Order: sequence, then C-alpha cells, then structure tokens
Amino acid sequence: MGLITKSHAPLVGVDISSTAVKLLQLSRSGDRYRVEHYAVEPLPPNAVVEKNIVEVEAVGEAIRRAVSRSGTKARHAAAAVAGSAVITKIIPMPSDLEDDDMESQVELEAVNYIPYPIEEVNLDYEVLGPMPGNAEMVQVLLAASRSENVEMRASALELGGLTARIMDVEAFAIENAFALLSNTLNVPRDGIVAMVDVGATMTTLNILRNGRSLYSREQVFGGKQLTDEVMRRYGLSYEEAGLAKRQGGLPESYEIEVLEPFKEALVQQISRLLQFFYAGSEFNRVDQIVLAGGCASIPGVAEMVEEQLGVQTIVANPLAQMTLGPRVQAHALAQDAPALMIACGLALRSFD
Repeated sequence: MGLITKSHAPLVGVDISSTAVKLLQLSRSGDRYRVEHYAVEPLPPNAVVEKNIVEVEAVGEAIRRAVSRSGTKARHAAAAVAGSAVITKIIPMPSDLEDDDMESQVELEAVNYIPYPIEEVNLDYEVLGPMPGNAEMVQVLLAASRSENVEMRASALELGGLTARIMDVEAFAIENAFALLSNTLNVPRDGIVAMVDVGATMTTLNILRNGRSLYSREQVFGGKQLTDEVMRRYGLSYEEAGLAKRQGGLPESYEIEVLEPFKEALVQQISRLLQFFYAGSEFNRVDQIVLAGGCASIPGVAEMVEEQLGVQTIVANPLAQMTLGPRVQAHALAQDAPALMIACGLALRSFD
C-alpha cells in the first residue's frame, strides 16, 4: 500500500489526532461537494501521544463509534501519517524512464535519503513535472514513513471496521483541503498564506504559496493546556473540562483569568512559529493567516491574532461551500469545521 495511491470506492477520511477521531465522507456532483457523513469521537487521554498511536484498541474503538454515529456505509478509508513521521524529498530523475524503471530507480535512490533500513519503510513517489531549466530530468516527490507508523494506523482502522485504502501525509491532506478555501482568501497572486493548525497538543504551521506547501513546522502547544487549566482551577475531570470548554457553564472568572491568558499564549506561539519561518527563508512577512484546528473556534481568537501580528486572519472552513446530507447537523458541523481540514483533505481523495 503506497502513501499516495489512487482509489475509486467511496472513501471516508479519518483523521486520528491526539484527542479525537474525526471522520468525514463527501459526495460530489459536478463541481459541488456534499457532506454525507461526519462524526468527531473523543479519544481517552494518552491513546495517541504527539500523533503516535499508543493504544491501538482504544483508537479502533473510537473509530468504530465514529463510523456508527456518522451512519456511513463506506468501508474504505483514507488516513494520514503526521509530518514528523514522514520524510519527503524532491529528487531529480531522468524523464525518459518507463513506470517500472522509475519505481526501481526511486527505490535505489531512496537509500541515500532515508536514515532507516529500507525494508522498515513504506515508500511512495509522485512525478511533479519537468526540472526547471533541464528538459531531460523530472522532479520526483519521494515520501517515506517508517512502516510501523503506517501499520499502526491501518490496524486501528481495521479494528474500527474500515480498510485503509490510502495512507496520505497530513501536510498533503491539508494542501488538498486548502484548495477549497482559495476563494475565501484575500491574497495577491503568488501570495504567502500561513495556515496554523492549533490542535490539542500540537500547533502546526504550514506555509503555502499557490496552494503548495513551502514549509512546515510543529511545536508542542495546544488546547489541552486550556483543558488542564480548567481541570486544575475548577476541580473538573478531563471529560467535564472538555465539555465545559465547548458548551460553557464555567464561572465568570473563566473568561478573564483562564481564557484570555490562553489566547495571549496562543498568539505568542503563532508569532514564534512565524519568526522561525522568516529566519530560515527569504520571506519576512505573510499575506494572510488561516487558523484551523479545535482552538480556531474560540471566539475572538482570529481578531486577536490579526490585531497583535498585523496580518489579516480568518478561521478555516473547508466545508463552507458544501451542501449537507440528511444525516448532518449544520450547527455541530459549523463548530467542528475548522478542525476538519485534514479529514476533509483525506475525504477528497475519493475523487482522484
């Protein structure tokens, strides 16, 4: 099973994050998409740690619950491995190679780029196009991940009643979903967009230009810090704190004493990630910031980022232009949408 294969049976996108399993199935007629099925199912603490699956059974159970709650009949899934678990390199190859020769040549070349024994790795490649300034060569994108990363995800899906048809890379899935946002952006041609995904434990910065990822970096920071603070301060369990964060019902002091400092910390993290990008590239500004992930839904966060960093900021909703199937509740979907970028990018693989 490759990391970038094609498929034709209806697929559900399954994003396995640190705190939840997010499942999404789309259909398409003409150029309109429709959300047919979706579910977000929480995971027990530490079942997934920094995007590595620790307890396969717990994740499999959550997938099974998500499948049943969403009502999907599809049995084939697309999932993704995290950027930190994948090595991607663009390598030059002679353009006149047949497919089979290209494959064996890529495998031979891969040894030079991958720090693990080749038999412990899942490899895939995609020809991107001609090499600038050299018609006899093509640029080939090589993607490789330790087999155990791929196998853990495949096993969890299987326990949940699904078969892994596609194993993608999170950054590519985000690129895929990002295409759906392009008409909501306000950037010049060749503009630079910073997509910041604030998850439960990790914040990931993806820099995109013309819809392609230029740079990616993750750091440990996320909504779990807010949950932990709510637990500590108000004596709640992990589940109660997570619920209170979403549905309200906390004392008045919460906004000022807990939520505001968290939002300030979030803005600082985004600022730091951007500084890393500027320091290592020829760019010193971005044209727009797009916030995704669970924390993007916190009221006022986008405004605060925009005000403090001086860059126009919006909250990602890759599903904004889609119609909804009968099983989908509009209100719940709108709240979860910013956290569904990866699931959406994976669900789109149905139409490759």
